[in-house]
Amino acid sequence: MTSEQPLKILIAEDHELSRNGIVFSLQKKTSYVFVGEAERGDQAVSLVEKYEPDVVLMDIEMPVMDGIEATHQIKAKYPQVKVIMLTSHEEGEEVYASLAAGADAYCKKDIKMDRLIQVIEMVNDGAVWLDPAIAKLVMQSLPFSLPNRMKGAHPRQRYSIELTDRELEVLEGLVEGQSNKEIADNLCITVHTVKAHVCNIIQKLAVDDRTQAAVKALREGLVSKKP
Repeated sequence: MTSEQPLKILIAEDHELSRNGIVFSLQKKTSYVFVGEAERGDQAVSLVEKYEPDVVLMDIEMPVMDGIEATHQIKAKYPQVKVIMLTSHEEGEEVYASLAAGADAYCKKDIKMDRLIQVIEMVNDGAVWLDPAIAKLVMQSLPFSLPNRMKGAHPRQRYSIELTDRELEVLEGLVEGQSNKEIADNLCITVHTVKAHVCNIIQKLAVDDRTQAAVKALREGLVSKKP
């Protein structure tokens, strides 16, 4: 934990059993303080306004207002509040919509509790995280370029130094969850060269690691998938 004070957590989940299970498990393993529980997206927005939690664990499918719209409204008013999407689905459109709404992480509900704690700590420290398996499935399902799919997403940032064509190819490999060796084999270059490109990508995108680079690529439409 980077703060002396325990993190304040809000959970939005319409299934009581799932909600109670997450709260119980996290309370056993952490000192987190749960400031509120919501069954609907609109309730989550209201509770964020009331309690200003550090992190929101957000289900996507909820009545009245879904988690994506709730995330959009929360981030518009309280951009400092971190939102972690929890879902049992892997559909690409939900991933794009969640990232466009400003979600800081996208996790499957079968995530191990210790890993979820790591994700909570990472996003609280300013990182972004996307389940690698979801990232790979998303890219495999794309029939055309990401910018066309991510309507409403943040516009592409202009970096001090643009990514080269080769770096973009390497970045596509990162998004697809490929290892350095797989990227090297696919591009007919050495693993050493791939590592150099990855270092350049991380520096240019102003992120801390390859996972953050992959998430930023998805969020901002930096890579494309050909039919």
